[in-house]
Amino acid sequence: MSDKKKISRRTAITGMGAICLTTAFTPVLGADFKIDENDCSTIPEDPQTKYPRPPFKEQKQPWPGLVSKMDPRPDHGEKSYKGSGRLKGRKALITGGDSGMGRAAAIAYAREGADVAINYYPTEEEDAKEVIQLIKAEGRKAVAIPGDLRDEKFCISLVEQAVKALGGLDILVNNAARQQTHDSILDITSEDFDATMKTNIYAPFWTIKAALPHLKPGSSIIGTSSVQAYTPTEDLYDYAQTKAATTNYIKSLAKQLAPKGIRVNGVAPGPVWTPLQVSGGATMEKLKQFGGQTPLGRPGQPVELASIYVQLAAEDASYATGQIYGSSGGEGNP
Repeated sequence: MSDKKKISRRTAITGMGAICLTTAFTPVLGADFKIDENDCSTIPEDPQTKYPRPPFKEQKQPWPGLVSKMDPRPDHGEKSYKGSGRLKGRKALITGGDSGMGRAAAIAYAREGADVAINYYPTEEEDAKEVIQLIKAEGRKAVAIPGDLRDEKFCISLVEQAVKALGGLDILVNNAARQQTHDSILDITSEDFDATMKTNIYAPFWTIKAALPHLKPGSSIIGTSSVQAYTPTEDLYDYAQTKAATTNYIKSLAKQLAPKGIRVNGVAPGPVWTPLQVSGGATMEKLKQFGGQTPLGRPGQPVELASIYVQLAAEDASYATGQIYGSSGGEGNP
């Protein structure tokens, strides 16, 4: 090859790099390669001001609350999350998939190529319909399975329905949770305590047991823990201890299932703007300043954790198991 041709080729490659420095070139020789200048660049935003900051309006909803009635409405990635096929062909079941991190994970999984079944409490049908539409919009199979996770029989049926509808299962996300604020342990009734324990601890136990016979090597189980597992506040006595239990079951189960080729990991959010807060999870005083105590000065949005749920399920995270990935606006911990 002549020097002239070498220079021309080098110039062409440099030109492409100038257009899009971050483009990932396919390793498959001969594959089509097209530069889209609209998709090549991302302008970083200041994380302090990227999303709403307190003070927030006073607002209250009956448990478990609806995304559609929150002000401001949370961002789950409905318009912003862009997929790249990282979970193509996978089959996922997500509890609490109608709102919060579960909704963000459902949207992200669909846009990464997975078929998704979501569970939600029956009164959350309005939110769930939106998620189902978003999954279908990606050309993926969407399955809605309403029901109460505090019922062992339902948890078993939930997995059976998901496996049948999806044609299998290889990602299980235990995300649904109950959170109610109480000034004192004396204000927590046995019924309240039981409801929190069954939703946050028993339900994952039941769904994992039901799912295991269907999970093959390469499958992933992901639990949603919380910053409350590490720095519990005085008003979330029961909720905080369930998240400490979640962190521990993740680490224990990861060791138990590693020989089967099944990975178990968790996500530990800090203050994230979800219906948990407006349906009894925070006092009005705390709600108005929610997230303001973090170094970033605001609560997180569910979409800001979506990529973590994707990463923990993806093949390129195959060496990660027994890990807790945190996202808490600078508060530290995992």
